[in-house]
Amino acid sequence: MRLGISIWSQGATWASMRETAQLVDRLGYDHLWTFDHLLPNLGDPEAPVHEGWLTLAAWAEATTHPNLGLMVGANTFRNPALVAKMAVTLDHASGGRAMLGLGSAWFELEHRAYGMDFGRGFGERGRWLAEALEIIAPLLRGERVTHHGPHYRTEGLRLNPPPVQAHLPIVVGGHGLTTLPAAARFADVWSVYPEPDDLLRERFALLREMAAAAGREPAALEGAISTKIVIRDDPAEAERVWRALLRAQSMEDYRREPWLGPPAAIAERIAHYRALGFGILVVDQLAPFDRETIERLATEVRPLLGA
Repeated sequence: MRLGISIWSQGATWASMRETAQLVDRLGYDHLWTFDHLLPNLGDPEAPVHEGWLTLAAWAEATTHPNLGLMVGANTFRNPALVAKMAVTLDHASGGRAMLGLGSAWFELEHRAYGMDFGRGFGERGRWLAEALEIIAPLLRGERVTHHGPHYRTEGLRLNPPPVQAHLPIVVGGHGLTTLPAAARFADVWSVYPEPDDLLRERFALLREMAAAAGREPAALEGAISTKIVIRDDPAEAERVWRALLRAQSMEDYRREPWLGPPAAIAERIAHYRALGFGILVVDQLAPFDRETIERLATEVRPLLGA
């Protein structure tokens, strides 16, 4: 199971984000992520937020080990050809550590505030995502792309320089039926939050069926599960820390269940999702970032997973 930390920028200072990214690097995590929002998507609507791609670019210089990516980028924010160019630039800046995360986007408020087209619903945004990946995937392979689609256009475009990596991974987020076809055709990693086991099994099976129908090897498509974790030996103390984090972010009404408790209990939860087919764990970190959890996940939980 590969481990990653997603550092959410809302309510965070840049200094704390840089310091936490370097801690993640020193502890040998496989991945370092941030979210892609332009306004807080939860909690205090006036909290500060840092832009995702520029955050990754700065981390490329501040870290040496983990792969870097957005979990996941909002397809509606940027032209897909430009996104491919940005991912390649990040790959060079980081020495071949870029991952390109993309999803349909869901937060209407930030689209209205920034004057961006939100489309007419998940179905339309899902089609935009699939069309964007029809451009991005061949560009990352070094192909010259001319695309005259219903939403995007390119004319004889080829990226130079190409990525450092022979294959720059694409991550597609979302378990909705409008997102799965794009993930099946183009993703190396499919990213979701914990949902009922039956739903995840059903969607994973459907995803792999779609990948096979598209001529891909289904086993090559990896799953990533994202969650929030607080590690403390006393579960009551973990609950107290979690509640304090929610208060700090004005997120007292947050309802998604975190994983709370000692290292052995967290390792059991991770093993459960590994058995469902997920090979990557992404742990969301809210400011003020929980250094103890980050350290203990790497030094105490990871050895239990190996055992």
